[in-house]
Amino acid sequence: MAAPGAGDALRERIETLELRIVDDYGEAVPGLDAHLAQTRHAFGFGCSAFELSPEEPDEHTRRWLDLFDTATLPFYWRWFEPEPGVPDTARLRRLAEGLAGHGVRLKGHPLLWHTLAPAWLLERTDAEVEELIRRRITREVSDFAGLVGQWDAINETTILPVFAAEENAVTRLARARGRVEVIRLAFETARAADPAARLVLNDFDLTPAFEEVIEECFEAGVQIDALGLQTHMHQGYRGEEQVAEIIERFSRFGLPLQLTETTLVSGELMPAHIEDLNDHVVDSWPSTPEREERQADELVRHYTTVLAQPAVESLTYWGLGDAGAWLGAPAGLLRADGSPKPGYHALRQLLREDWWVQGQDLRSDAQGVLTLCGFAGDYTLELEGESFEITIPRGGGRQELRRPRTAARSRRTAR
Repeated sequence: MAAPGAGDALRERIETLELRIVDDYGEAVPGLDAHLAQTRHAFGFGCSAFELSPEEPDEHTRRWLDLFDTATLPFYWRWFEPEPGVPDTARLRRLAEGLAGHGVRLKGHPLLWHTLAPAWLLERTDAEVEELIRRRITREVSDFAGLVGQWDAINETTILPVFAAEENAVTRLARARGRVEVIRLAFETARAADPAARLVLNDFDLTPAFEEVIEECFEAGVQIDALGLQTHMHQGYRGEEQVAEIIERFSRFGLPLQLTETTLVSGELMPAHIEDLNDHVVDSWPSTPEREERQADELVRHYTTVLAQPAVESLTYWGLGDAGAWLGAPAGLLRADGSPKPGYHALRQLLREDWWVQGQDLRSDAQGVLTLCGFAGDYTLELEGESFEITIPRGGGRQELRRPRTAARSRRTAR
């Protein structure tokens, strides 16, 4: 039995769980009618959530919640703690708790980054900077433990020792201590603060330079839980072959992969000769109808290509709307006025319709087994008036479900 809407390219994502239903006496219950409905993917379909208002969701937030299940929250140190000892904890915690109340999984970005490091760090010695980094990471990870389940422990380390766009204390420390030691500082401090948190090494550089950083970390014994691969595509869609090649190349490390920052523009493409995307500064960058259709097509192709790769565990779109978008680019799924682009509707069709088990009617066989087929994730199983929360794991498998005593007795009496 195949999950509805699963194309051939996604067959590896379809799992089978054999669920044996037993009564209060441990006996199989055959001929039991059941209904299966999906509630969430195990795969993280995410989006940055910097601008959301989950306490009293506005239309923008409702559109976000109608599409995504995993949120990246902003912990950029310069903005989070503009003055020493004055962190933005309360506001971010309200945002995190509001999203968690809607069942959204949370990730913090980033704990350490040379860009947007506080300017006041420059006044401190390297030893003081190291200690302040340790305190900052410990504070944030501890304060959000049990709420934020994963973090980009450190961001864009490939260029960390040579970053020259602005003077900052984190790059200075990397030059003094060595890059891998600063990476170690971020990961080991975060892990000590919350051993249950998953820690990600995230980078925009998808060339062999990032592979070398990963190898350095392995050799140094730094424990990494997942690799983050940024895929901003302001200069055009990379194409299925290139995306698949990147994923295959980084899969060799045996770690789960996260596509952490994805963008596709619905306007004119950024010129190909620009190396640093931040150098492209324009007065206006409009979204146009023709290019919105292109964006929608590329979104479908990109998400399908990524989901077909078993090594990838999540894909995060970087910005729901054009209003306030990075670099002013029309890369959102909503226009500046908040109206949805074709890409929003195309992506919703995939995530909430084509790649979603809307409902399956089932019946347990002679051995009391229900065969559940679908994407790994969470489901509600209705058994003749009773409701159970079921998880189909990656790899499928076999499980046993014992019905409550009252249900088992009533079933046995009815025989």
